[in-house]
Amino acid sequence: MTKATDETHTDDTLDRVLASAETRTRARVFGAAQALQDSTTAAYSDRDGDQWDLEDRHALRRVAGLSTELEDVTEVEYRQLRLENVVLVGVYPQGAQTEAENSLRELAALAETAGAVVLDGVMQRRPHPDPATYIGRGKAQELKDLVAATGADTVIADTELAPSQRRALEDVVKVKVIDRTTVILDIFSQHAKSREGKAQVELAQMEYLLPRLRGWGDSMSRQAGGQVGAGGAGMGSRGPGETKIELDRRRIRTKMALLRRQIREFGPAREAKRAERKRNTIPSVAITGYTNAGKSSLLNALTSAGVLVENALFATLDATVRRTETSDGRVYTFTDTVGFVRNLPHQLVEAFRSTLEEVGESDIVLHVVDGSHPDPAGQLQTVRDVIGDVGARDLPEIVVFNKADLIADDDRLVLQGLEPRAHFVSSRSGEGIEELRAAIDEALPKPAVEVHALVPYDRGDLVAAIHETGMLLSAEHGEKGTDVRAHVSERLAAELAPFAV
Repeated sequence: MTKATDETHTDDTLDRVLASAETRTRARVFGAAQALQDSTTAAYSDRDGDQWDLEDRHALRRVAGLSTELEDVTEVEYRQLRLENVVLVGVYPQGAQTEAENSLRELAALAETAGAVVLDGVMQRRPHPDPATYIGRGKAQELKDLVAATGADTVIADTELAPSQRRALEDVVKVKVIDRTTVILDIFSQHAKSREGKAQVELAQMEYLLPRLRGWGDSMSRQAGGQVGAGGAGMGSRGPGETKIELDRRRIRTKMALLRRQIREFGPAREAKRAERKRNTIPSVAITGYTNAGKSSLLNALTSAGVLVENALFATLDATVRRTETSDGRVYTFTDTVGFVRNLPHQLVEAFRSTLEEVGESDIVLHVVDGSHPDPAGQLQTVRDVIGDVGARDLPEIVVFNKADLIADDDRLVLQGLEPRAHFVSSRSGEGIEELRAAIDEALPKPAVEVHALVPYDRGDLVAAIHETGMLLSAEHGEKGTDVRAHVSERLAAELAPFAV
């Protein structure tokens, strides 16, 4: 092949690759995923800190091992070229169509966050999902025709499928079938950054995978026999040994035990930090809420924390603790926790229980709701159910409707009827941030003991402790020391007792 022919072939192939990338980027027939913001309103403000992790997530990925005549061009592959084309399918009972549509649009947002192109979405009304193929044999044939017409390579069911349902549906539609739980676990595995987060996600994935392993018959078995078979038992011991699927299950169980031990080992460090805050009587506020409600953006707006912000579901998984102060100088902490979603896989709730303990150990729960979402009541109920599971139902709760700049006046009236004492804020425009700070200051627990002491000047550490963890009422400097009146904790009151007036 001549050099001119090589160059012509290179240009044609490159044009075809770029055209395919552009087509896949545009191909979303199903419609807007309502769990995600519009790109024009998802801009990040200067409060959102360093967004370098976003650049890494969307960067070009080098694919190793490609050795073609175009190796200088095609070794660099744009991420969109590997996106899966998916069709969504759901089942809903009579009277639940609106809720089912919201759930399917949320599944579309989950699929897009996981890196897929949603081509279409279909729902079937029936009292209960079909125990064999989830949607019934006839509808499965219709789904097969839809998959063939759209060119999809994956079907995602809006529920957690039983292993038999997934296999039966795959046999009909002839493409890969996964469920909602698989998509959420995939997103978590992409976004986990800390060692503990990665271990928690891996444990949840293995708990999900274990009952779904597929065997391939006796041909994969390990034959036992002879003097070495079955521990050297000789005659009468020959026959099929441990099969491949049994071996895989044993390895998974061993790995799960190792991961559980690792997660337990992370606990003492977190407990030590929490105990230090308790010893110094530093109150804590846990920011919790639905995924993509704007928890990290709100944390950045309140504390300039610089936490990663992205218009995606489950963008941040690791708990982030930031220190801040009230208007009168009292120190407290904000904790940004993992977000929730309807039908959150129970494997994730169990695996992330150690992280969710931060909510149960806090003094106040700051419950963030996306005010622009079509179903804010559903978000509220979903999050409160999980909060109840971790034993934090009785904690003081401040409800915050975020993204107030996207809420119409009529919708505000509806939301106020839903939660009369809620606060409307916008992390993007800054609306309502100061009022929210004042509400948090008012809700924080007040120090229990009132003291009046004359603190010598050589014990300035006690005065500093009053400023940091107590509530100073008055302070006057005299010849012998500082005359202070304050509300302090019992521990600090004991230290001030020798100087009491």
